[in-house]
Order: sequence, then structure tokens, then C-alpha cells
Amino acid sequence: MPFTIDLAPNFAAPHSGLAWAQLISASQFQKRSLMEVQVSAERLIRRALDLDPSDAEARACWAFALFRRGDFQGAFMEAERALATTPNLASAHHMRGVALSNLGKPEEGLVAVEAAIRLDPCSPQLPVRLDHVAAMLYQCRQYEAVITAAQRVIRSRPDHPPSYRWLAAAFGQLGRTDEAKAALDKAVAIGAASFDMYVRNRAPFWRPDDYAHMLEGLRKAGWEG
Repeated sequence: MPFTIDLAPNFAAPHSGLAWAQLISASQFQKRSLMEVQVSAERLIRRALDLDPSDAEARACWAFALFRRGDFQGAFMEAERALATTPNLASAHHMRGVALSNLGKPEEGLVAVEAAIRLDPCSPQLPVRLDHVAAMLYQCRQYEAVITAAQRVIRSRPDHPPSYRWLAAAFGQLGRTDEAKAALDKAVAIGAASFDMYVRNRAPFWRPDDYAHMLEGLRKAGWEG
């Protein structure tokens, strides 16, 4: 079956839609190389924006690609451009939030990601957005709230590895060692590739200080890496 891009090569939306799918396949599911996907996704997004510079979804997707590259200021600016034309676009609020968080403003980032959740509570990206809520709360050292956010995801998606990672780190920081070790074991057991990408290696979209803070919690949970 031909792709929509093949059938309508001058239609912007399929280009950015395919770019979203590629970026998610690498960053969330570890199905493809992040470096390889970054190149192909950015090519698709540039094509989408050439076709329609006012396409807010493409702008939000460009913010996602810039964030994954580690360009947090660029991601923030593209999210702002998307929201200037489409103020209720949940994906743009989400990307604005993660960009702010990685610019050292987790409290502001939290407000933006929570807005994305309110605007699109049934999004397939809800678990990821809740993970980002947990991450920002962790940055703010609100460890009890991290546990609540992570457990919210686990109740509906018990096979979602990142939530167990935040749960383990938060339990570790609180000295709840048995619960921390159980969550850590689960994070590794159900998401070895995810654990490799986000823990054993520092992905380019991790600020060094935030990465070190997460490792601190995981080591308190019993991780020996």
C-alpha cells in the first residue's frame, strides 16, 4: 500500500507525521538508531515546513527533533511559534514544557506539560507526558509527588519502563530501599534497551546535572552502575 506522501507529495502533514513516528520509534521504543532517525526525521520536517510554514503540527514536531538533538532553546522557540498560531495544540504545550525543564525551569515546564494533558487527556502520548511530569517533579525534589505520577502510569501501562525508573529513583531518595529495589528490578527487566539509553548512557537530551541527580536516586535504589 502506498504512503500518503507518495499519493500527495505536496501535502505537509504526512511528512511531519512520519517524522513524529520515526522519532518516537527511536526514543521511546528503541527500535531504531537515534542518530539515524534524527537525520531522516529532520529531513521530513524541513520538507513539511517548506510546503506549509504555518503548519503548527510540523512546528511542534520540529521542536521535538530539536529537543532530541539537545537544542533546548531552539525547541522552546519552535513550540512557541506553534502555539502562536494554534494555542490549544497539546503537542506544542508538551514540547514547550520539556524544553523549559531542560533550560533549568522545571516548575514552568510542569505547568506546560500539565496543560498538554488537560487539552488531550486521551492522547497515546499520555504515558510519556506523565513520565515528563514525574521527571520535572523529580528535578524539583518533590519525591512523594514523583511516586504518585509514576504509579498513575503504571496502573494503566504496567509494561511502561520509564515510570519504574522514576519510581525507583524517588523511592531511593526517600530511603524506601525495598520498594526502590523492586521498582529498579522491574525497570531493567521490562525495559533493558530503555535502561541502556537513559541510564547507562546519557542521551543528548539529558542535562548533565539532571542526569547525575537521577543516577544518585538509582544508586540509592541499589543500582551499581
